[in-house]
Amino acid sequence: MSDLILADDPAPHVRRLTLNRPEKRNALSNALRGELFAALEAADKDPEVRVIILRGAGKCFSSGYDLAGTGALPFHTAGAQGSWARHVVEGCFRMWDLAKPIIAQVHGWCLAGGSELAVACDLVYVAEDAQIGYPPVRTMSPPDNHYHVWLMGMRAAMEQMLTGDAIDGKEAVRLGFANRAFPVDDLEAAVLEMAERIAKVDPELAQLNKRLVHRQMEAMGMRAGIRAGTDLHALGWHTGASRAYSAELRAGVTQALSKRDGAFGDYREKEKG
Repeated sequence: MSDLILADDPAPHVRRLTLNRPEKRNALSNALRGELFAALEAADKDPEVRVIILRGAGKCFSSGYDLAGTGALPFHTAGAQGSWARHVVEGCFRMWDLAKPIIAQVHGWCLAGGSELAVACDLVYVAEDAQIGYPPVRTMSPPDNHYHVWLMGMRAAMEQMLTGDAIDGKEAVRLGFANRAFPVDDLEAAVLEMAERIAKVDPELAQLNKRLVHRQMEAMGMRAGIRAGTDLHALGWHTGASRAYSAELRAGVTQALSKRDGAFGDYREKEKG
């Protein structure tokens, strides 16, 4: 294993995993994703671990999938149309199905695939000034993992899908994306305190309690609904706008992203101001 994922045990029974590509805003390459799944599964198998924390190194949680080249997929998914979206959804439900609770510790940018990674966790705690959004809906396709309606409700999800705008941490809590928001300097301590509280519960019971919540969501159709959304994601790549944008990405990722967000004046374009 390389240093794309850092692991430490900051408290008894707590395993903390850190996405470690700060120079790339923790963009989710397939190499990083493969190491992350391996580290999560190792923690899930470790009898000394009761709770897992997932965070990002540097200035943000994650800017999303690595558009500059992702390499081989970390696990097999059936091919043909919609393969990538199905792969993403399968990865998120791999996390969903782990026995032990996973806490996302989100600061800075949490965009597109980064937001999908966060919501695959059982609890989400955010910095008040975090920026959470799905900008690819502006030029590329619908989300490959459409969690929005399930967590935020129809109206908020529709606004997110039609604008690609970001919300801050406080708004993420209000809408149901996250549990609680904290000043960024207090976030790490608050997350660790919550992890330690959860670790006090008998681990077998905690795992059943986690599974109970998931089973209710599945009974309402969450798993089937998100999987069905992968077909619409695949269809999105065949629009004229998406094909044109794909050509722009091949010519240069930075320029394509700037063009995408220039008219809106946000994301990387806002940082230039």
